[in-house]
Amino acid sequence: MRRSIDELRTFYGEPTGALARRLLARRLEDAWGEATNCDVLGLGYATPWLDAFVGARRVVAAMPGGQGVEHWPTVGRNRTLLVDDRRLPFVAGAFDRILLVHALEEADDPAALLLEAVRALAPTGRIILAAAARGGLWARADNTPFGHGRPFTRRQLERLVREAGLEPMAWSQTLYAPPWGPLLPLADGFEQIGRHVAPGAAGLILLEATRQAYARIRPSGQAQRVAKPALTPQPVAQTAAPPD
Repeated sequence: MRRSIDELRTFYGEPTGALARRLLARRLEDAWGEATNCDVLGLGYATPWLDAFVGARRVVAAMPGGQGVEHWPTVGRNRTLLVDDRRLPFVAGAFDRILLVHALEEADDPAALLLEAVRALAPTGRIILAAAARGGLWARADNTPFGHGRPFTRRQLERLVREAGLEPMAWSQTLYAPPWGPLLPLADGFEQIGRHVAPGAAGLILLEATRQAYARIRPSGQAQRVAKPALTPQPVAQTAAPPD
């Protein structure tokens, strides 16, 4: 069962949630910047990070039915909707960037959810999965949303995106500080040291993926692998830097 919208909103209004919000925002800025001229979809509970994409043409927040929905942004026209995460109400290829936060861990069928996200992804689009890390302390903390549902390893996320017809292109980790109040002020130090000394202690994994050049998406959302072309197109310009 998914955490309710009220629980999520309350958590991100507390010091522990504010820390998680800040550290994840740092990784997303490294990856996508302001998402200039992109159509962006946040799936799960992504609203704490969507305000940063000020250069986007369009930003939409889709929230699963078992979670509930909130009005966002607080000022102006509402851009959120309640969805069945196995049947998203978007046409194929509608979004250039898709961010999944608090989406996979409590999904009834993570693979089906991801296939729907891939169907909505533009041919040159990019997707970031942010999921609780199986080896981290945050996955064991029931007082955070990361302590509910199924956490993931990097290998599990890579297998999940490949089965959906995507190719992993970058990954990163964050939330090295234990989710305990007295240690939160030391979080930046934990981030600097943890990635070198104890990478397995991170609480959150981010995996960025893009479409394989030789993957075809059926109208139903099923990814079908086809023969790889003899010549694979190469990028003509450098894109925004992926998460480190």
